[in-house]
Amino acid sequence: MIPSCFGSLMYVKGRKVMELFPGNLRKLWKDWELRVMVLVSLSLQIILIFFGNRRKYSSKIWVRVVLWCAYLMADWVATVALGVISNNLGDVMESVDKGGSLDADAELTAFWAPFLLLHLGGPDTVTAYSLEDNELWLRHLLGLGVQTGVALYIFLMAWTGSPLSLLSIPVFCAGIIKYGERTWVLRSASNEKFRDSMLTPADPGPNYSKFMQEYTLKQFEGYHVTADEVIEAQAPVNHSLAENYSIPDAAELLTAHELLHVFQRLFVELILGFDDREKSQSLFRGISLEKAFKVIEIELGFVYDVLYTKATVIYLFHGCCLRFISFSCTFGVLVFFSFAEHKYSHSHVDLLISYLLLYVALLLEGYAIILLISSDWTNHWLTKHANTSIRRAITCLQLPNKNHRWSNSIAQFNALSFYLKMDKPTFSYEMQKLLCLDSLLEKFRYMKHKQVSGELRTLIFDHLKEKFEHLVAPSIVATDIRTVLTCRGGGVLEKYYCTELDWSIKVDFDQSILIWHIATHLCYYKDHTEIFDNTIALKHKLSKRLSQYMVYLLVMRPFMLPVGIGMIRFRDTQAEITKFFEEHKPSSLDNSSSTNTHSHGSSRLRVKFFSWARNKPKLDKSQACNMLLKVNTAVPAVKVKGDRSKSVLFDACRLASELQAISDKCKKWEMISDVWVEMLAYAASQCRGNHHAQQLRRGGELLTHVWLLMAHFGLTEQFQISQGHARVKLVVK
Repeated sequence: MIPSCFGSLMYVKGRKVMELFPGNLRKLWKDWELRVMVLVSLSLQIILIFFGNRRKYSSKIWVRVVLWCAYLMADWVATVALGVISNNLGDVMESVDKGGSLDADAELTAFWAPFLLLHLGGPDTVTAYSLEDNELWLRHLLGLGVQTGVALYIFLMAWTGSPLSLLSIPVFCAGIIKYGERTWVLRSASNEKFRDSMLTPADPGPNYSKFMQEYTLKQFEGYHVTADEVIEAQAPVNHSLAENYSIPDAAELLTAHELLHVFQRLFVELILGFDDREKSQSLFRGISLEKAFKVIEIELGFVYDVLYTKATVIYLFHGCCLRFISFSCTFGVLVFFSFAEHKYSHSHVDLLISYLLLYVALLLEGYAIILLISSDWTNHWLTKHANTSIRRAITCLQLPNKNHRWSNSIAQFNALSFYLKMDKPTFSYEMQKLLCLDSLLEKFRYMKHKQVSGELRTLIFDHLKEKFEHLVAPSIVATDIRTVLTCRGGGVLEKYYCTELDWSIKVDFDQSILIWHIATHLCYYKDHTEIFDNTIALKHKLSKRLSQYMVYLLVMRPFMLPVGIGMIRFRDTQAEITKFFEEHKPSSLDNSSSTNTHSHGSSRLRVKFFSWARNKPKLDKSQACNMLLKVNTAVPAVKVKGDRSKSVLFDACRLASELQAISDKCKKWEMISDVWVEMLAYAASQCRGNHHAQQLRRGGELLTHVWLLMAHFGLTEQFQISQGHARVKLVVK
């Protein structure tokens, strides 16, 4: 006998068959199927509006995972729910055709259809999860037509002329507005339309043929004619930005918005003109560190809003009008629905869900309006246009300003910790391997985040400011920009008279990153107990932080770096370091403990081994670094190993030994930190604009901020127009 909880027997055309689910369970699901879907759709909308904007300033993975699941499920659940309503209504209409009447509960569930259309429009805080979603705007346009048609079909089939049918009309209008806004925004943010929106009108320039006709005529008349160039006076740049202390960051908002219209072209690989460069450089020539990074934060926040939210609609006048209409429709329906005489003619559960749909829709509209007036877009408008009374009234309604414009953090990935497996896995390696998640989870386990400190900002800003001043010096010609941008450590080595280390720079960029990363950490763990000067300690810490950030980009974001074989080198280096420590038995490790600075000659170095995937010694980082520093690297590794393996382990050991030979620790760590900043600047300049745009939805990247800051200093090859507007006049003698 089969237990009744697993199924029951029934007869179909005289044959005995088994039902997978018992009849009472199927009836329960039929009664609650639509209700569950509507409630799930409503819950997903709440998640989207509250988490949609959070990823702008959060780098936490769980935020992106929750938002990704909600974004993918929201459209699917709402679409299926519309299909269920349509199907149920079709069954009811069959009974109506046989002489029955439209059930009151069926009429109420048909009232839910325009709310599902409202859900398909999505919240203002997230229209696209990634840039690829913007390219699918045609699919959403088709969805707009189809789902609106289904909702209209439900509305017409359930029409009875009752107050409930009339109340469906305003909600239907609000749903079409929301869904239409979403489709329009996706179209506007698609790469083609976004690029077209920034193209300037076609300009034929001065009338060359007319000029030459006059030139020829004067020559024919016997005059000596020359064409002299006229230097046009450049329009002065207004530096006197209005300081409005009632609006936070008022001056920076004006600057960022002014620069946005020009520098957003960088995200779609368009070039900028000579006058754009001059204007930007003049603004940033005397700007302070804090204001420069604040302008960059605001500007990138604007770009995020344009690409991933409904900002291109809701911050315009007609967008505000549409928002007012949708809010008024929802509020009016809630008021009239509350006073309608239907409390005893409908199911209490369905009535409760209807009230829930109305109240939550109104609350979400209200929250969206609060977010709208609390944004940088509104503050910018208030700074430029609003009078004191309007400004004071709106600022009272704004949410507290927490300066959440990006995550203000950089990811850290320590290759040595990863190679040596310093951290224990959260669950068995075999289970991870079985689920094909071992490599993914393993990398994330060794990834951490650190705040971008003021000292790190100062180090980067000073380096870029020095490059900028070198670029605009009178003795430097404009073509030197490529020389400046292609430096990835060599300029620093030349500055510190350490050109003998050039061999570590004149290799592939990914190879150079790994070599310097391992060498930096070998020196770090060798010197960290011997540094007492605060200045050296600061450079010491910043070098490690930048080193781990660049390796994070190499391992987790390789598309942001120049094309190379970074992961092959990373894996080969891992294999070689594993082999190196496997060959050193416990006795050899014990012998190395005599040089340990922490032993004081009285305690032996205790080394434990653990068996996980392979038999590997579990080492302390400083102990492992001491062992690697002892390797004799007099002969370059490539002469011994050839080019079959791409490992850089012993090249890094060689570089670390040469760095340790520098007696002046202050000079050494200043040079190392400057090399990493130059590598960071090089990587930023080589990364494409759309990759920078993708990172805005992950809390932002320091690399993107450096890239845009370099562009404002004129340190980019996308300024390809070397001269301003040419004008000539005829000189007749």
